[in-house]
Amino acid sequence: MKPIVSSAGTVIGEVFGRAYERGDRPALVDLRSGDVYGYRKLVSEITGAASGMVRRGARRDQVVGVYVSTVSAQTLAVHTVLAAGGVAAPLDPGLGVAELAARLSESEARTLVVTADLAPVALAAIEETRVRQVIAFGRVLDTVDFADLLTLEPMPLPMVEPGRQEALLLAGGITLAHSGLLARMAELDRRVKLTEQDVVLATWRPDGGCDLIALIALSVVSGALLVAAGGPAETDLDGTLHDFGVTVMTGPGGTVERVG
Repeated sequence: MKPIVSSAGTVIGEVFGRAYERGDRPALVDLRSGDVYGYRKLVSEITGAASGMVRRGARRDQVVGVYVSTVSAQTLAVHTVLAAGGVAAPLDPGLGVAELAARLSESEARTLVVTADLAPVALAAIEETRVRQVIAFGRVLDTVDFADLLTLEPMPLPMVEPGRQEALLLAGGITLAHSGLLARMAELDRRVKLTEQDVVLATWRPDGGCDLIALIALSVVSGALLVAAGGPAETDLDGTLHDFGVTVMTGPGGTVERVG
């Protein structure tokens, strides 16, 4: 069954509206985690997990922390939260227990999404916060497995007002509405004009900002393939550029440039 996406003008509606029709065409390759997602699988998991979050009590405008170490996990987590009508708060995976606890308390997050490697820090940090549910990628004690969200009976996804509803809560308490995130996507695309023929190499890591989130969303809406590397120091850039036929890559300071 084709998944139902949010209304036009939202990040989910604009980015994933055509993704299902692209079928098994590759959308995201994460070299660090080994995850590979085709377009149909990506949108199906996001909308299915969002339905599962709603089934488990997620409410519109509720802040959900995203504390993950891989690009694929951040992509799934952030867009699942947005599809469920929530506000995603991306968190730097380098934060320690005290810093993470402070960020979660400031945001009044009730749910936290983590990767298994960061779960020990996350579980220690939530003790003095309002977080009551931790969703993990993988089986981790005292957490809900992200995969289990996909097994719950489907629920309708909430409608979102794109110009008014917040999409992201960034470091420093900065908020970004759905319309603001779409504007950042357009800003990134101004110089490169992504198409379905492009392969984008992203060397940025998940952090407390929106650039990586916007770049991935831009790649999906354009029908391009995004290859996520662990970072310049961890990546054989020449080999990766050749093997994947990279046409666009990230640079320092939030830049995106064409290769060659």
